[in-house]
Amino acid sequence: MSSPIWTPDALSSEAAKLDSKYWLDGKYWRMVEAQHRVSTLKVVDTLDEQAVLEDLIEETKPQIPLECRHLHYLLATPFRYGSVYPHGSRFRRAGRTQGVYYAAETMMTAVSEMAFYRLLFFAESPDTPWPHDAAEYTAFAAAIRSTKVIDLTRPPLDRDAAAWTHPTDYAACQNIADVAREAGLEAIRYRSVRDPKGANVALLACSGFA
Repeated sequence: MSSPIWTPDALSSEAAKLDSKYWLDGKYWRMVEAQHRVSTLKVVDTLDEQAVLEDLIEETKPQIPLECRHLHYLLATPFRYGSVYPHGSRFRRAGRTQGVYYAAETMMTAVSEMAFYRLLFFAESPDTPWPHDAAEYTAFAAAIRSTKVIDLTRPPLDRDAAAWTHPTDYAACQNIADVAREAGLEAIRYRSVRDPKGANVALLACSGFA
């Protein structure tokens, strides 16, 4: 599939023309592994030992980017680590690349996204046994506010909807995310592929959190 070509100036122009009602200003949903369980408690005998272990683990982790250090760890984490997928994610290239915080406009869309990637993990790991118990997740909403945004669901960007919503080929999305960063934009709104009636946000910078 050929990739749509957009320049930083063109994207900046589209962001500037976007009506204020399409700016990001609200709470957006994300799913993470259950936060009430502390996995390191399984390998220690006391809370003091657990605290020491957590400190040791923290020392081995990548540094949180300076502009993200004031945030709760659930918000900063996507900007701290490299992409875990061999081909990257929809708007992020593989490896130690700049982070992207993905969130959905509704909880149901967030659940659909999480469920897809959960199933994909087992589909691509046929030797991994299916869990015996239901997996537990925490859903939370974070406030995002930005006027530096492009909306891939609206003209003229929506003319390339097939590229933005391809189920497995992320090249076009990764390219436009690179250009958006170069243009100084903070976020991309796009149609959810896993929940076609829903929409997601790819936050490219910690400055987009309200």
